[in-house]
Amino acid sequence: MSQTVAEHVLDRLRQWQVEQVFGYPGDGINGLVAAFGKDESAGPKFVQTRHEEMAALAATGYAKFSGNVGVCLATSGPGAIHLLNGLYDAKLDHTPVVAIVGQTARSAMGGSYQQEVDLQALFSDVASDYLVEVNVASQLPNALDRAFRTARARRAPTAVVIPSDLQEQPYEPPGHAFKQVPSSGPHDAQPVLAPNPTALQAAANILNDGSKVAILVGQGARGAADELAQIAELTGAGIAKALLGKDVLADDLPYVTGSIGLLGTRPSYELMRDCDTLLIVGSNFPYSQFLPDYGQARAVEIDIDGANIGMRYPTEVNIVADAKTTLAQLVPLLTAKSDRAWRETVQRNVARWWETVERQSMLSANPVNPMRVVWELSARLPDYAIVTGDSGSSTNWYARCLRFGPTTNGSLSGTLATMGSAVPYAIGAKFAQPDRPVIALVGDGAMQMNGLAELMTIRRYHRLWADPRLVVCVFHNNDLAHVTWELRAMGGAPKFEESQNLPEVSYADVATTMGIRSITVDDPDQLGPAWDAALAADEPVLLDVHTDPEVPPIPPHATYEQMKATAEAVVKGDPNGWHLFAEIAKNKAAELLTHTGLPSRSQG
Repeated sequence: MSQTVAEHVLDRLRQWQVEQVFGYPGDGINGLVAAFGKDESAGPKFVQTRHEEMAALAATGYAKFSGNVGVCLATSGPGAIHLLNGLYDAKLDHTPVVAIVGQTARSAMGGSYQQEVDLQALFSDVASDYLVEVNVASQLPNALDRAFRTARARRAPTAVVIPSDLQEQPYEPPGHAFKQVPSSGPHDAQPVLAPNPTALQAAANILNDGSKVAILVGQGARGAADELAQIAELTGAGIAKALLGKDVLADDLPYVTGSIGLLGTRPSYELMRDCDTLLIVGSNFPYSQFLPDYGQARAVEIDIDGANIGMRYPTEVNIVADAKTTLAQLVPLLTAKSDRAWRETVQRNVARWWETVERQSMLSANPVNPMRVVWELSARLPDYAIVTGDSGSSTNWYARCLRFGPTTNGSLSGTLATMGSAVPYAIGAKFAQPDRPVIALVGDGAMQMNGLAELMTIRRYHRLWADPRLVVCVFHNNDLAHVTWELRAMGGAPKFEESQNLPEVSYADVATTMGIRSITVDDPDQLGPAWDAALAADEPVLLDVHTDPEVPPIPPHATYEQMKATAEAVVKGDPNGWHLFAEIAKNKAAELLTHTGLPSRSQG
């Protein structure tokens, strides 16, 4: 019995070792949905999210935490349109995702038919690396194979559009004939780009000549932790991490300064402010104002993608190659520095920073200090935990306060910074690593936007996971706090309550109604026991933590202009002005106490 086109698509996905496809049904993909239903045990599994955007974000999360290509599926018209935001997240964070999209029947194309959208135009930017509409069966399997190969090689989303009527027709392979395109089939070959020896020696010379070396790592350095540690030891360097590189190195290493940039730490700011040499590895960190002043530091950059080299800082030596391979070959060329003054300064700054974070996290707030939510989690992170962050004020605490261990992985929507990514990322992570605990840190704005609906998806599939733990922690402050603070600090505008306040809802009650265990926290002393209970559970848990929106997410290196603008916002009538200033004062006082060397709470 011959295969249909839809059945061949699923067979090819199996050959590419795709285990699940995230999607939502519709008549534009009825043939594909029917093919899934014919033999569910053969796979891949159809994972039904509540919305196509969530399917694309879950596929992105899956790709980030598995190292494999994520796959999402949507119907024509509105389904295809809904995919866009999640696919742009994949594009901007250089993540391999293949979108398979339905289209109206070929006989109706161009007739303004129902749900007919020009998908070539729609996906032309987001899937610019590879976009194809399949109009005859013999275009398969080449179209699918190229979509996977391109997604993997370019670390980008690709799209394959298949009209609905074609899905149900018999599959015919390409012939050995003129204008027929065969395909060699799936493969796992990955390029290992070796560095140019001349450039490698030039890079070593610069690092050897420097007396104050700083290293900035991004997600492209993942897997090279051992080599980075060796280079840091030889050069006496401190290592700062871009947000997408937070899990490259553990935060318990004394020379790791933490995140950099708007959501960064003070020791990372000091590292870049005072260094004379900069090594950038696998990072396209966009905020160049947080890097050394131009001309201050001699710089070397390593990236597997030559298009990303030299975009953020004027580098002297550029090496387009695999990070781990390059760093391993760089180590023997380096001379260990005998003067450890710079390293000692970096380590003092790091130690002082974590004391500051602890002091600030333990400050009282109304009712719960959001910094303490993450600080208490840091002390309890299970081995091999995966943490997903969202976009909003909670991102500050993920970036600055959460201490990753050597086996922790984490990610978020780094470049697009889309709200509502943490929960679908967590779902993708559980399908990628079903035997690992996953924690999603989510603001209440993001939770209201789309996270609540995806609790149903978690409930539906959690029994498939070897380790059923998935903790969704909601920072419940009834305020779109990140934008509120931006209004104050960047524009000197008071909080506009009509746009910034969120409607009150009990996230715990909603979760319970959906069949998810929930815990409400409205007292800081409940936090530790709540995390203990959630992380010990044999099922998904939602933590509904009532936090104070006025705890300032202002970096410790805030500028005079930012502080002045915040003061102007209060003078203009910010509704929470005095409480806001009290929180800023307490946080700054905690920082100053650390600088004076007075003992922290944990020290007595």
